[in-house]
Amino acid sequence: MEQAIIKQRLREEIKNSGLTCAEIAGRVGVSPEMITQYCTTKKLPALDTFAKLCEVLDVSADYILGLKDI
Repeated sequence: MEQAIIKQRLREEIKNSGLTCAEIAGRVGVSPEMITQYCTTKKLPALDTFAKLCEVLDVSADYILGLKDI
C-alpha cells in the first residue's frame, strides 16, 4: 500500500464523482477539510471512514488501495 497511489486515486475518484468536497464530507460524516487532507497530506482516513468514502464514491477499496486496477 503506497500512500501516493491512495491519494492519487482518491483525488481522481472525488473529481469523477461530480460531488463537491462538502457533499462527500456530509455523506461520510467528516469535515470538508478532512476530505482535502486525505488527498493532500499524510493523513489517511480511519477504516470506517475509508469504507464510507468508498461507498459514497462508488469505488472499490481494492482499487483505491492499489491492489487492483479498474
